[in-house]
Amino acid sequence: MEILRVENLCKNYGKGDTLVKAVDNVSFSVERGEFVAIIGSSGSGKSTLLHILGGVDRPTSGKVFVDNQDVYELNETNLAIFRRRQVGLIYQFYNLIPILNVKENITLPILLDGKKPDYKYLDELIEILGLAKRVNHLPNQLSGGEQQRVSIGRALMNRPSILLADEPTGNLDSKNGQEIMELLKLSNKKYKQTIIMITHDHNLALNADRIITIKDGKIISDEKVK
Repeated sequence: MEILRVENLCKNYGKGDTLVKAVDNVSFSVERGEFVAIIGSSGSGKSTLLHILGGVDRPTSGKVFVDNQDVYELNETNLAIFRRRQVGLIYQFYNLIPILNVKENITLPILLDGKKPDYKYLDELIEILGLAKRVNHLPNQLSGGEQQRVSIGRALMNRPSILLADEPTGNLDSKNGQEIMELLKLSNKKYKQTIIMITHDHNLALNADRIITIKDGKIISDEKVK
């Protein structure tokens, strides 16, 4: 069942001689529960595409549908609600709140939405993430790998329609990077979480079900992983 559909998506910067087509007429769809890696070199347009999928950056033209909702038909208030409730974002540099502990960082999106956290689910996530002994620690008391685990927990806490990961292992050593990949695969299998991951590392991309390759803002290949 389709959860995401992208139609003729374009994102341009500048005009005339300085026009840059960061995303150039991109179309594809993603099934619910699918793990998709989008790969490309620096400047290929993959991060711009991810931000458009997450409702962070408006496209110049084209459509993004999530759960059959035309994302950019929403007004700014409803677009903010969409980002908060339906998109989980994992960044390379964690983006944790320094004065909040592990549990507070993970539950922050729920509290900002005026909802009560599902504490049973929270405890399950913390256990799976290997953070049970670190729940009261602040980000500066955690290793890089632990901080990224917290950011994964925060992204999963809302049970989003789509989890978007932008170079999630880019700031980690290979051991911690592989552990983060295993956690992403676990969330994909255990919670049937739809994941779209941006990476420049083809070996990491092989952990996904499918690899979309982007060059100069265009999709040049879209292949299932054997």
